[in-house]
Amino acid sequence: MTIEIGGITVAPGERKRTEIPVARLPTQTLLSLPVTVVNGIEAGPRLWLSAAIHGDEINGVEIIRQVLERIDPSQLQGMLIAVPIVNVFGFIGQSRYLPDRRDLNRSFPGSPRGSLASRLADLFMTEVVSRCTHGIDLHTAAEHRTNLPQIRANLDEPETYRCAKAFDAPLLMHATMRDGSLRQAATGRGIPMLLYEGGEALRFGQDAIAIGIAGILRVMAVLGMIQLELPEPLHPSLEVRESKWVRAARGGILHLNVMLGQRVAYKQLLCVISDAFGEKSIKIYAPFDGLVIGHTQNPLVNQGDGMLHLAVLSD
Repeated sequence: MTIEIGGITVAPGERKRTEIPVARLPTQTLLSLPVTVVNGIEAGPRLWLSAAIHGDEINGVEIIRQVLERIDPSQLQGMLIAVPIVNVFGFIGQSRYLPDRRDLNRSFPGSPRGSLASRLADLFMTEVVSRCTHGIDLHTAAEHRTNLPQIRANLDEPETYRCAKAFDAPLLMHATMRDGSLRQAATGRGIPMLLYEGGEALRFGQDAIAIGIAGILRVMAVLGMIQLELPEPLHPSLEVRESKWVRAARGGILHLNVMLGQRVAYKQLLCVISDAFGEKSIKIYAPFDGLVIGHTQNPLVNQGDGMLHLAVLSD
């Protein structure tokens, strides 16, 4: 099928890039939403890929670039709509937020007459999401944190679960919806969507990038969009339903005793918080059996800071 998006027409077997105007900066420089459309020769699922909804989360930008290099429209069934930089304002400023400090991923589905974040969210929903049958949104941890590569999705929805299993990330997290998130807005329109997390902000994490590329291609293969041999995973994804943050009981200097991806046992030593003078320190132990799926990269912690993110493991 032929598609019209952002003022261009993309016929079956074509690949085109367009720039959809978003808004002008105070300098009157026009910023646009870059979109690449790969239209297969045969009808099929229509998948969107998006990254940098938080402008400093750049792993997904590289993941989408490498996925696009591997897709040939003459061998594609369906359509791939790729938006590697959604929050163009934050990406330029190397910031999670938009210029008004709003979080774009709390602004969906948006409004054409709202704030800048709301208008950008509405544009993305209108031009991209509404044209698709499936979606994958790519993220990293927030600044000064790192995340184990993981899929967050509604694992109780059959089609979403099928795609999540195909992605084959180390961790599948059943995640509830957050108000104003892209995932909530897409789900409200009946569109199965995966959220991929991996790595840290403002860094390329090669492991997280490699897992993301392979995961997207596996999902496309399961959807019947591309031909790809899918070997059985050596380590099937671990499915979890709950996670909790271990927070600092006092301020000080953090010394981690565990690593990302490590399983920990109840009452295992996780970290030590000391002062700068070597006079006082406290030990923090695991409150349950868990898996380290994220942690702070900053050794300086204040009381109440999230230090370690643990997936709750049950029998």
